[in-house]
Amino acid sequence: METADDRPVVIRVEREGAVCVVTIARPARRNALRPVDLDALADAVAGADAPVVHVRGAGPAFCAGADLDVVAGLDREGARDLAARGQGVVHAFEDAEAVVVAGIDGPARGGGVELALGCDLRVATPDATFAEPGVSLGLFGAWGGTARLAGVCGEGDAMDLALSGRTVDAPEAHRMGLVSRVVDDPRAVADEIATHPPDALAALKRRMRDRGSVAMQEAREVEAFADLVAEHADDIASTRGDD
Repeated sequence: METADDRPVVIRVEREGAVCVVTIARPARRNALRPVDLDALADAVAGADAPVVHVRGAGPAFCAGADLDVVAGLDREGARDLAARGQGVVHAFEDAEAVVVAGIDGPARGGGVELALGCDLRVATPDATFAEPGVSLGLFGAWGGTARLAGVCGEGDAMDLALSGRTVDAPEAHRMGLVSRVVDDPRAVADEIATHPPDALAALKRRMRDRGSVAMQEAREVEAFADLVAEHADDIASTRGDD
């Protein structure tokens, strides 16, 4: 059974036009992640040279979260390190200049849900399912789930998912706001977003991710808008009069 942390890293990166496709490629273990894989995933997104990053899983699952074979062997310090590395991936998603789109096909479990929460957009296929099953093991997700799930889904649905450990399908995840769209091909959504000017995408992401006061956010919004109007004056002028 594959348990060693010195096996090849399973993160695959491919540039396809304006989209950088980052694939978690460990399908035999439902794309469960070891510490070395988490570091590689963070580096892949942070170093992406495209305006849009599409994160997906290989095979029939999106991501099962942390590799439980690794978790079972951790002491307290090891558990802290694993949690910090998982949070580091989520921070890399949030801090990246690129717009990060999660394409969720099949199961997303535990840390897989938390990784998706760190993405700017979550798009599911009809076969996607979601669960935070850690409670059944006496655990909970520590890759930022408790900090983000309620903000995305609302406290009631977040508590339900976390405390019950139940599995929800794509339509229910959409109702909760856990995913923005349910489509047959999430990559098509990444391609759609990538048709827009990269500087506009980056500016929108920075402003939407701004955690300052409302007044500070509005002031930064004004400056970002002014910068984009100046940059795209010709494009704006060419569309005057269009419906």
